[in-house]
Amino acid sequence: MNYSMLIYILGSVLKIEGIFLALPSMVALYYQEKSLGAFLATMAFCLAVGFGCTWKKPDNTVFYSKEGFLAVSLSWVLLSLTGCIPFVVSGDIPSFTDALFETVSGFTTTGASILSDVEALSKSGLFWRSFTHWLGGMGVLVFILAVLPMAGGRHMYLMKAESPGPSVSKLVPRVNQTARILYAIYFVMTMAEIILLLIGGMPLFDAVTLSMGTAGTGGFGIRNDSMGSYTPYMQNVATIFMLLFGVNFNIYYLYLCKKWKQALRSEEVKMYFGIIAAAVLLITYNVRDLFPSILNAFQQAAFQVASIMTSTGYSTTDFGKWPVFSQTILTVLMFIGACAGSTGGGIKVSRVLIMIKNVKKELHTIVHPRARMKIKMDDHMVEEDTLRSVNVFIGCYLLIYAVSMLCISLDDFDFTTNFTAIAALINNIGPGLGEVGPAGNFGGYSIFSKYVMMFDMLVGRLEIFPMMALFLPATWRRR
Repeated sequence: MNYSMLIYILGSVLKIEGIFLALPSMVALYYQEKSLGAFLATMAFCLAVGFGCTWKKPDNTVFYSKEGFLAVSLSWVLLSLTGCIPFVVSGDIPSFTDALFETVSGFTTTGASILSDVEALSKSGLFWRSFTHWLGGMGVLVFILAVLPMAGGRHMYLMKAESPGPSVSKLVPRVNQTARILYAIYFVMTMAEIILLLIGGMPLFDAVTLSMGTAGTGGFGIRNDSMGSYTPYMQNVATIFMLLFGVNFNIYYLYLCKKWKQALRSEEVKMYFGIIAAAVLLITYNVRDLFPSILNAFQQAAFQVASIMTSTGYSTTDFGKWPVFSQTILTVLMFIGACAGSTGGGIKVSRVLIMIKNVKKELHTIVHPRARMKIKMDDHMVEEDTLRSVNVFIGCYLLIYAVSMLCISLDDFDFTTNFTAIAALINNIGPGLGEVGPAGNFGGYSIFSKYVMMFDMLVGRLEIFPMMALFLPATWRRR
């Protein structure tokens, strides 16, 4: 274990967080809020510790897979621990556990909240909540790779550990160039949504915070009704961008390079939009009597399907009051999630597609024992390592899900609430059903359950393995 390089990376993370804390500080200054002191103090702390850890670059800058996984998992824990300080110090969220829950939910782009009155928060607090979504969506370590020259040639281990999906590839030969391309696309798309919302008459503060929540597919709203009180135009803009941010960002790069055929060949993207289309049509038909017109039902169904499928978690209506058929579809979409390489959560469409093809292969082998059937995606062979990784991921996912359900059941909430609460958290969705539906929150759970849920959010965002690596003794041994 290269501890000196690990400390250097964690210090870099703190410096970046300290710099970004200047933005909510400026918001607090503009609105003349007392939270300004809390943000400035936290910013000073992050910068002081960050510079202390990075004043001298280690002689040995090489790190491998376990250092990459450990750096990523510890970075996200550290970001959350320091990121919650302004909430506690300013009094926006006096309880440390609740403030930490809200911050973990923000950075992991989950959007689950313990707050019953969101509008009671300061403007700077609301901005910081949404900004954590934007930072967490693409990943803060991906941002560091984009702006800091870190020698050693092992950056891919950081990107693989932080980027969602069964596989991560470089768009260009240099990893830092790949990170810059990803963030450039991310920034341009965010700005495009802000502009379109402003055109529709949305206030600047609302447009910026909601766009950051959409970009990171996080879903922290700044109003108690999430997006219910905005106009249909604004909701439609959000629907489109939620769907776009749920697409693998590699596809956008291929379009920019005019590699149309390669982009259009993506089986995952085809399946992603196919599932969305089917879900929207089924729910529209099922809820048609709950809305003034079929068009209104379609619009609401499209928004909620996009929100749940991409793990954003915004809501325009209380879908907990929809028919059970529609609720079941939304629950299934929680597990499927968005595309690999997007900012969305869930198991990921690519893993679901690989599992379906693997089942098809096993059934074919039963009928034709001597046949040798290979699994392909986009005309490329799926490596055995990828298949093994998907199988292990699903096994760990189900085990963590079951243990988490058992732990929070001690709080005596009903089964639907507990089941969808863990589904919403481990898949980074936000709202579930029952007591944790769009009209509820997670504040009623015990302190123990909240820490279990925080672990689930981190496990879901980092796709299990980086967090699990923390508990392996071999991870911490020096070479």
